Amino acid sequence: MINALTIDVEDYFHVSAFESVSAPDSWDGRELRVERNTEKILAILDETGVKATFFVLGWVALKLPQLVRDIAARGHEVASHGFGHRRICFLGQKEFREDIRRSKTILEDLTGCAVQGYRAPSYSISAETPWAFDELWAADFRYDSSVFPVRHDFYGLTDWPRFQGRAVRFENGTWGPAADAAPGQASLMEVPISTLEFGSQRVPIAGGGYFRLYPYNFTRWGLRRINRIDRRPFIFYLHPWEIDPDQPRLRGAGLKSTFRHYLNLHRTETRFRRLVQDFHFAPVAEGLKGWTA
Repeated sequence: MINALTIDVEDYFHVSAFESVSAPDSWDGRELRVERNTEKILAILDETGVKATFFVLGWVALKLPQLVRDIAARGHEVASHGFGHRRICFLGQKEFREDIRRSKTILEDLTGCAVQGYRAPSYSISAETPWAFDELWAADFRYDSSVFPVRHDFYGLTDWPRFQGRAVRFENGTWGPAADAAPGQASLMEVPISTLEFGSQRVPIAGGGYFRLYPYNFTRWGLRRINRIDRRPFIFYLHPWEIDPDQPRLRGAGLKSTFRHYLNLHRTETRFRRLVQDFHFAPVAEGLKGWTA
């Protein structure tokens, strides 16, 4: 089973948990650590022969253009994480349009390749922002990986299917899952973040803070269950700052956000090395070709 490995290329001060203490106008004055952390991930993937999709923040691409070129030159897919890492609920439709198109243009100019995929900051496409799909389709994206089908205080579309499938625009202007698109109907391939299902409950399993929270053996068991019981590929995600236990500590974000961000950072690199040896991975765009076939 070929699964999708995805890396959200942002720095420790970009994360939504620190919105209240790390405003965009402070970013230029903070220590930039995303380059060395991303290079470490690239080195691990080189060692194991694994290729991934890197959802690169446009802000990072402007600061570190050679990093983006290096990701592409090493055979990985470059996709968009937007430009300014603002959750969609804080953007109007026009601002969102400008954000995704600016990032897409920067990445395509740097790599010379079409950017097919998008992932929203903090998976923040919601039922209240159906126009986000309209803008992605109009900007010529081919797939989106912004849906996390669980309940969370920052994100979640709980009624969305667990696995990849077509998202289409209906006549009333809303978007939702469908078996296929009619001729001329606006549509994108949606690639949700993977979850486990126990009865009516969905449990996040495939990356980020959950990868640091759960013991590795539980993560491996859950991911194998998706492959063997559901007989579907899973979508795994990680951030470069998650392998950096020495990153600067940001203060004042509250106990919950602080706990989520700093939990088990010292364990992530070892777990990640085990993960890429225990499972088969490919970039999202490559995986979609096989999954749809």
